[in-house]
Amino acid sequence: MSVPLHYVVKTRLVELIEQLGEGAGLPPERVLAKDFGVSRWTMRQAIRELIADGRLRARQGQGTFVATPKIVQPLALVSYTEALRAQGHTPAREVIKFDEIPADDGLAGQLAIAPGDPVFELERVLFADEQPIGLETTYLSVARFPTLRDVLDPTVSLYRCLTDQLGVVFGEGEELVETVIASPREAELLKATQQLPMLLLHRSTRDADGHPIEVVRSLYRGDRVGFRATLRP
Repeated sequence: MSVPLHYVVKTRLVELIEQLGEGAGLPPERVLAKDFGVSRWTMRQAIRELIADGRLRARQGQGTFVATPKIVQPLALVSYTEALRAQGHTPAREVIKFDEIPADDGLAGQLAIAPGDPVFELERVLFADEQPIGLETTYLSVARFPTLRDVLDPTVSLYRCLTDQLGVVFGEGEELVETVIASPREAELLKATQQLPMLLLHRSTRDADGHPIEVVRSLYRGDRVGFRATLRP
């Protein structure tokens, strides 16, 4: 089976990336194409794939640079804040909306409430070291957490608030991970293009008594974030 030329070029670029080191600038596309003896189109395709893989980062008007390693998040019931700090990163959040909306049939079923009952919709952009990496939307029953607005600072950890302020004991959760294309709005909030692969997580959590706590939709930049799970027999 023949190997596509751009894949061969991509492999050689990976070797160059490892030699250059984190944060180093990549030579101009035309220079690389000449050095590798390929067309600029082939070189451009290889570079685009390495950007999507998270090995390179393009800065408008500045060039292409060797990217920092991806942030690896655990697939576990832990706070985003705590997980990032444990890896030496600085987490932050920007609140996009914190509203009350009526639950549709699907959301009502997941939260064990009646359709039309009010739920909190908390949407936040997630940052790591001042760079946007994710967009998280959390839904919680207003009837279960009527004082949430009073006790939650939406720029910090929701899990910390639920446990420390509202006495919630997390029991278990389910999470589905899939790849998607970001909407124009999502891409703009994450300072990405719609061509960039995204990882979408759907999470539902329950307390120690089996009662629903939250439903979460999290969208992460595939070039900046990976996920790790511990598997046991």
